[in-house]
Amino acid sequence: MPQALKIAVPKGSLYADSVAALGRAGLDIQGLSDPGRQLRVCSGDVEFYIVRPSDVPVFVSYGGVDCAICGRDSLEEAALDVIELVDLGFGACRFVVAEPEAANRPADADYQRLGVMRIATKYPRITARYFDQQGVQVDIVKLHGNIELAPLSGLAERIVDITATGTTLRENRLRIVSEVMASTARFVGNIASVRTDPRIRELAQRLGEHK
Repeated sequence: MPQALKIAVPKGSLYADSVAALGRAGLDIQGLSDPGRQLRVCSGDVEFYIVRPSDVPVFVSYGGVDCAICGRDSLEEAALDVIELVDLGFGACRFVVAEPEAANRPADADYQRLGVMRIATKYPRITARYFDQQGVQVDIVKLHGNIELAPLSGLAERIVDITATGTTLRENRLRIVSEVMASTARFVGNIASVRTDPRIRELAQRLGEHK
């Protein structure tokens, strides 16, 4: 009997769409509809692991699971070795740089010459890479939530955060300065597992066909 195929499913905003996508691809997702406090759901020769989104790349890269659905944001921030197999298209959002609407905004070039811009974010790796590409020196403050408070309180001049509609930013009187990158959900696999287990490649094909 073949070893169970281990699949990580992200908690939170991507969960429902991820479960639906796996169902359309032909997997038995009945146990995922209301798992309660279970973090592992077994269904035949498949084991589903319900994982915090930021931890999904870790589980995949280090072989805790064979494959997973994960947002591009988590993949880019983790910067671990996984194989991206399918862009699933759902969970679309943007990374943006934002600041208070009332800010008397100096040009980024002035920061290069006069000082360091302080940026608050949940995503320090993505933020550092973006501003490095822009040639702007920044001091990054990592926060775990309510990023919008940082510029409102004077903790930071700007933030880098994810937005789908921009509503939360507008409600907190923040304006978008620039866009860092776009993000959607991806189907990814552990490098060794993809090479040795044809079930992952077959699942990737079905996911791509039934997006």
